[in-house]
This record gives sequence, structure tokens and C-alpha cells, in this order.
Amino acid sequence: MFANEIAGLLFPDARPGAPMPDVVPTWLSDAHARRLLPPPDAPSETDAAIAVDGMVEGPVGDRSYEAHPTVRQDGTVVWWLVDDTDHRLARDSLRIERERTAFLGQASNLLLSSLNLERCMDVTAQMAAEHLADAALVISPAHGHDLPIVSCLRGGTPVSSRVTALAEEVPGLAEALQGFPPVPSRWIDPTSAPSWLIPDGFGAVGSIVITPLPGHGIPAGALVLLRRAGGGGFSEEEEVFARLFASRAGAAMSAARLYAEQASISETLMRDLLPPFLHQVSGVQYAGGYRASQNHERIGGDFYDVHPAAVEGDASLVVLGDVCGKGLEAAVMTGKIRNTLHALLPMADDHERMLNLLNTALLSTHNARFATMVLASAVREGGAVKLRLTSAGHPAPLIVRGNGTVEEAATQGTLVGALPAVTAETVEVTLAPGETCVLYTDGITEARGGPLGGVMFGEARLQRVLAECAGMPAEAVVERVQMLASEWVGTGAHDDMAVVVITAPKTNHLSAVGGHTRGRFTA
Repeated sequence: MFANEIAGLLFPDARPGAPMPDVVPTWLSDAHARRLLPPPDAPSETDAAIAVDGMVEGPVGDRSYEAHPTVRQDGTVVWWLVDDTDHRLARDSLRIERERTAFLGQASNLLLSSLNLERCMDVTAQMAAEHLADAALVISPAHGHDLPIVSCLRGGTPVSSRVTALAEEVPGLAEALQGFPPVPSRWIDPTSAPSWLIPDGFGAVGSIVITPLPGHGIPAGALVLLRRAGGGGFSEEEEVFARLFASRAGAAMSAARLYAEQASISETLMRDLLPPFLHQVSGVQYAGGYRASQNHERIGGDFYDVHPAAVEGDASLVVLGDVCGKGLEAAVMTGKIRNTLHALLPMADDHERMLNLLNTALLSTHNARFATMVLASAVREGGAVKLRLTSAGHPAPLIVRGNGTVEEAATQGTLVGALPAVTAETVEVTLAPGETCVLYTDGITEARGGPLGGVMFGEARLQRVLAECAGMPAEAVVERVQMLASEWVGTGAHDDMAVVVITAPKTNHLSAVGGHTRGRFTA
């Protein structure tokens, strides 16, 4: 073989007659051997030198080279070597950056696809084990003396556990859980790792990285990466990239934790805003139904309550109301009204006085919202039910007689929370066994739908529906009204809809449920 001066510097053993495999790396000598044995059907070569496709590349020492072959007319092969170390490093860096960017994008999509904290911890541990280390642990801030941990081996599934241990047992872990900058992995002695930090079946630990999981205001936890002994340590670039991943995982975990906390708070607050479940109280049947204006909402501006009598034989108070507006703001206002009415229960025998006190309370809040409502005091006397009904700007209750006749109670009054004083007229009605009184909000009668899509359900249609419900139990009447109103609006927009039915049972069986204390009746 022959080598020019520069090639001789690269291959010091190159000299005429020296076998090529003894002089150059295997990757180049193998490529040269292939060039000396062209395929049988190769075209004849007439030019003095012809460049042939088949560039190969490989290392020479700590550098990387491209070797380009040229076959001469006499059949010899000349190799031109080009140092492409810088290009290779640039290509490798670009490839690594692309892979890392793709990984971070995938991680963000998976982490943000769920607002469940346990799911976020599982995804974080599993992705970190697959792409960053041989095993990964996600550790949440301590709950008492317990550390919530999710661990995962590469190729395995996440495992959740709680360990009674101190974060101070692991260098850098307590600091990470408090959000301090991470301790470099070279400062952590892997042999000092406690047994609870090492997943079952992992083996000896060779290197540990501990980095915080930043959250919104407070740390979301810490990410621990483990590599087995003999697998090499973590480079500075890998630790920086781990922190980039941890920042995304921490944000997702923090968002999930905040969502869970807000959902718990909302559920606690909403519990008192939800319409109560009604049934028989002191010998009187009650049933109620509610549908919010939006299908995804559970509360709105319509409300109802049944407050059992404090003393057996006294009347229970039924309240059904409609706050102007809808959605959460209206629901908050209904909560204030319901709580105020609850405080005014000692005056429940005087409907007008109760409404005026509520009116004064609403006006004092300088809230622009007002409400309509109807009050009904109900008491069982023999087989009948005596009612006192008072409307304050609300649709009058409907009385369904045993023969199917539907009567409108002759009560009317002014809005609550709009004028300096409320004027209202109270009427008395008697329900014979099997007869019913229906309280409803205008969301039912003003619901638009039907065959043409824009026709109101209307009071006349509601009365025809109720006439067909004569003699039916209270729950059946509510179900019938709700079903037909829902069919009428279909998928169209509608206001909140609420209905309460008071029925005198046909039987002589009496029951007193919750009738010993005043308060909102719920089941």
C-alpha cells in the first residue's frame, strides 16, 4: 500500500507492501476488500480514475473520518479520508436535541392530558425510567412521617407506595422537596442510598440524580434517577435535561394537585347548594326535580327546600325560588337566600313578614340580583293536607284535583330584592287524599322547543300534562313534568328548570321523617 505524507501521519505503519489490515482500522480494510471484488456485472472502466459510490466512515483514534473510494484504471483503489469529527459532533448534537425535544413534547402531551395527580406521577416515573435512567422515583412532599412514592424500572410499570422515612436520609432529597437547586450527582455517594430508595430487583446503584419538581408557588415533589453500577454516571448535560423534564412534570403535578384541591373545595361548597332529595315528611308527600341551564352544571339560579316543622302538628315550610340569571353566580345568590330563609324559620307562620325580612337582607348587600319565590306551609289534618301559599313575583302554584281539574292558586306578590318592601297575598288551599299542589319555575313554561323549535312549552300545556297526572304519587308527577319538558326543548338552550310537588297521600299511613327539628330537609 502507499500513503501520502499526511496519511502517513494518520497511519504511521503505512509503507509500501504492508498489508492493509495491519495498518488501517478494520472498518476501512473491510471496505477496501469489498472494493477489490466488484460484482460480476460491473461495467467496464475506461477513464483514468472513476469515483465510485460507497463512502464509509469510522473512527481513527478519537477522531471521525469519511473515507471516499476511487477506483483507478489499473484496478487499484485510492481512499481519500476527510476528517468529519466536527460535522459528526454537530449531527449527533442535532439528533440528540431533536430526540429530546420530541421527548419533552410527548411528555408534555401525556402529562397535561390528565388532571389526576396519581396519573401524573405514574407518567413521570415511567417516562423518566424509559428515557433518562435505569429506574426513576417520583416522591411527593411528606404527609406526616410518610413519603408518597411512585417507582418504576425501565420497561416496567409504575408502583405506588408509602414509606415511613426521613427525606434527610438521602443527600439532596430534603432540599429538592423544598424546591432548592439540585445537588450534582457526583456529590452523592450511591452506596449511601437507603433500601427504600432502590426498587426491588434493581441491583447495585452506580449513580443518583435528585432534582426538584417545581410547582405553582410550592414544590410538587422530587424526581430521583438511578443508574446501575457499571452503567456510567450522569453527564452534566443529562442532569440539565433531567431538570427540563422535571420542570414540565412538576407543573403538571402541581396543576393536578390544585385541581384536586379546588374540586374538593367546590364539592364541599356545592353540597349545600344542591337541591335536596325530598320524600314524605309528617304524613305529606314531597318530591322535587331540578335541571340546570347547562348540562355540565349541577347548580344554578333555581332552588327549593323543605323545612320540617319543629313541633309535631305544626306546618312544614316549602320554598321554591328563582334568582335572576343562571350559572355559578346565580347559584351563590341562591345559597345566600336559602341560608337567610333558614335563619328566618321562627317566623315561618307569617309568610309576608318572612319575605320582607329577606327583602331587607338582600337590599343591604347592594347586589343587583333579585328573586321570585313561592312559600307553602303544609300540615296534615286527618286525611287532608292544609296549605297556605304565598307568591312573591312567582308563577302561582297549580292545584291538581282528584277528578283531573287543574286550578291556579289565587296568590300573587312583588319581587324579592328589588323594591323597598314586598307585598304578597296568602291563600289557603286544602288537598284531599290523592290531590296535588305543584310549584314550578318559569324555566319550564318558557322552555322553547317543540316541532318548530321555537314554541314555548307554556302554562296551558303544563296544565294539560298535570291533568293527566291526577291521583299519581308526587315522584311520578315530577318525573312526568321533567320528561315532557326535556323532550320539548331537546338539545336547545333553556333556563334552569325546577319543580316541587306536594301531595296528600291516599293512604292513612303517617310517617314523621326529620320532623323534630327545624332545618333544611335533605336525605
